Amino acid sequence: MKVPVKVDGRRLTLSNLDKVLYPETGFTKAEVIDYYTRIAPVLLPHLRDRPLTVKRYPNGVDDGFFFEKNAPQHSPSWLRVVTLPVPGSTKNRETIDFAVIEDLPSLAYYANLAALELHVPQWKVGENGKPLPPDLLVLDLDPGPPATIVDCCRVAVLLREALAADGLTAWPKTSGNKGMQLYAAWDNRVEPSHYARELAQRLEKEHPRQVVSVMTKKLRPGKVFIDWSQNNPAKTTVAPYSLRARPQPTVSTPLLWTEVEDCESPDELVFTAPDALARVEQHGDLFGQA
Repeated sequence: MKVPVKVDGRRLTLSNLDKVLYPETGFTKAEVIDYYTRIAPVLLPHLRDRPLTVKRYPNGVDDGFFFEKNAPQHSPSWLRVVTLPVPGSTKNRETIDFAVIEDLPSLAYYANLAALELHVPQWKVGENGKPLPPDLLVLDLDPGPPATIVDCCRVAVLLREALAADGLTAWPKTSGNKGMQLYAAWDNRVEPSHYARELAQRLEKEHPRQVVSVMTKKLRPGKVFIDWSQNNPAKTTVAPYSLRARPQPTVSTPLLWTEVEDCESPDELVFTAPDALARVEQHGDLFGQA
């Protein structure tokens, strides 16, 4: 069944609204669209001017998915699209036409495509569609079992102190999966991947029982991997307030530092779509706030 709607004056056709995309909880496509519509005021600022990569799950999280960088061929004319070079593309493409989500109609359009996960780089494009220097630094904390997000929290506090010593203020968020990320506004003092790698290596040297700075799986059990490589301009990280394709509709959720400091159980930092909306109602947008 197709439903024509108007969103902020833009015409959209929504489809299959009763399709269950999260079978464990019965969360439907209609609820996905509703979530993204309601979270839009705090989500859109973190997507604006950033080329979008999505993970689409047309038949739900228990079925197959695909990454999509190119804006769909039949995108509406009002969707902002920027053409960017992609050197070293695995599909031998010289350029990709990326969508840039600027407004609620664009967000609703992608939600209707079952684009559950929204991923963006740590840099923006200018009004001319050309890439700008990175404006964010990200450190992705990935726990190697039996380590959990509780261990990530301990490492996050260490990183917060190290970043503060370099004049950088860290903002934490859950990944919506099993780990978390720290971000900081970046001033391009040096190349961000170089800085992040040196920082991760320093933490590994100072805390060898807690931290690992290389991806080698055999080194990671029981430790937190600080993935500095997410600062590579070709890479993306899940956006704040994006849904994740987990059994439940979990969200990559900005945190209070007190929640990080006090965390004693992984369950304390699992937030679903309704939880995320309630937190925004209570706290506003925590992401990027000192």
